[in-house]
Amino acid sequence: MNIFNRIFKIGQAEAHSAVNQLEDPIKMTEQGLRDLRHDLDKALHALAEVKALAIRSRNDRAAYQAKALDYENKAVLLLQRAHQGELAATEADRLASEALVKKAENEAHAGRSAQEQATFEASAQQLEQNVQQLKQTISQWDNELRTLKARVTVSTATKTINQQLAQLDSSGTVALLERMKEKIATEEALAESYGQIAQESKSIDQEIDKALGSTGAGQAATELQALKAKLGL
Repeated sequence: MNIFNRIFKIGQAEAHSAVNQLEDPIKMTEQGLRDLRHDLDKALHALAEVKALAIRSRNDRAAYQAKALDYENKAVLLLQRAHQGELAATEADRLASEALVKKAENEAHAGRSAQEQATFEASAQQLEQNVQQLKQTISQWDNELRTLKARVTVSTATKTINQQLAQLDSSGTVALLERMKEKIATEEALAESYGQIAQESKSIDQEIDKALGSTGAGQAATELQALKAKLGL
């Protein structure tokens, strides 16, 4: 298995995306990790099956060995009965021979099962190593993917900020501020000018009112005396 072939094969990340999207390293890495996890699932399934075969072979070996021992014990028992006169010697020899044949057959089966067990256990060991390697590779690429995503986030934010800074017109901003200062100064001067004009107008009106006020007061006193005389007061 070549991890780089899986990580960098084009066309697996998004079948209906544009080529530039397919070449996105994040999408390609994610697709590679999906492939690896799929391989890990298959490897675990195969490992379980091979271990089951090894267990079955071990159990078969034990069963055949038990049967071989049982046939040997039966052959001994047959010969003992013939020796004790409980069974004809010829019949005992025949049956004991058959029992020994069965014993040999089961020993052969036990030997074959032992070989199968060794083969399956060796395969299981190799598969176990492959599974561990896959797990380590997946963990490594998970870390790489997190780092890659973080780097993309930082680079994107940095690029955006730099673009905004690059688009700022410092000279234009300064010129705008200067124009604003000039406008404010003009408005302030104009406000002060209107204030002076208003003050001047108020002073003239006060002088006029003062002059008219004295004359008006004398006239009012005369009219008051005339009104009192008219009323007989």
